[in-house]
Amino acid sequence: MAFFRRLFSAVSAAAAAALLLTGCSSHSGSGGRLSIVCTSFPEYDWTRQIVGNSDGAEITYLLGSGIDLHNYQPSAKDIMTISDCDIFIYVGGESESWAKDALKEVNSKNTKVIKLMETLGERVKEEELKEGMEPEEEDGHHDEPEYDEHVWLSVKNAEILCSEICEALCGKDSANADTYRANLRSYTEKLEALDKGYTEMADSAETRTVLFGDRFPFRYLCDDYDIDYYAAFPGCSAETAASFETVATLSKKLDEMGLDTVFIIENSDDSIARSIISNSDRSGVSIETLNSIQSVTQQDIDSGATYLSIMDSNLETLKKVLDQK
Repeated sequence: MAFFRRLFSAVSAAAAAALLLTGCSSHSGSGGRLSIVCTSFPEYDWTRQIVGNSDGAEITYLLGSGIDLHNYQPSAKDIMTISDCDIFIYVGGESESWAKDALKEVNSKNTKVIKLMETLGERVKEEELKEGMEPEEEDGHHDEPEYDEHVWLSVKNAEILCSEICEALCGKDSANADTYRANLRSYTEKLEALDKGYTEMADSAETRTVLFGDRFPFRYLCDDYDIDYYAAFPGCSAETAASFETVATLSKKLDEMGLDTVFIIENSDDSIARSIISNSDRSGVSIETLNSIQSVTQQDIDSGATYLSIMDSNLETLKKVLDQK
């Protein structure tokens, strides 16, 4: 953490110098449009769905290179972009601890800040260390509870957060408020339909347990639909190597529950999943991927990726795996 504080201080100094050279900011996007900065893809996509065809806003997605939220650190250019925006939207978990300093150092008092985890309040869940999970190495910095950052993987949360984003847009751009609210209503209907699809999937499932040979960022989704889980690591874990005990425990669960699938997340090495399968007595076990929407690239966006399309793809995978009645 000390390294990242030093790194951030250096980046902030560079950004501040650049701001002095460029003079006073108009605090808006090109052509007088709202400038909105989003750290993660779900925020970015929700915002663009609410903005729709309006020309009142331009939206920046900071993680468009595909870097994972847990590994991202802002560049001097990123800090300058944040400093000059009208609305800044971020998750607000430990992985984005850099944002507190960024906002303190260079943020205008006129910028509206939306912190997803703060908006959700008591809906935010503490991370849990479930049976079979690899415990993280203690580093002395976790006296307070750790919270699961993957709040966007609850469609129910998405409805709440989209409403908050819409209100921020309307507050900053009253001329287009009717358009934003109409777009929100239309998008909320799509989220409600997706939620209904997940509910019907879970209600029809013979199997109501998933097993991950990987990190598990899907707790919000599983809790919404009463699906149990086992996994090698918590969702925000930095661990990548599973012990023999973890593999053995998950292999035993695979056998005991008669599961036919081990899940991994996108862009993941499937070596732990394969070890779990090879140490079990099950045959014909497949490996399936669920997308946690943590590393969506600009290329994916250009190819048509949306929050709804990815969550719908996850739904179809779960329908296939959880043995529908």
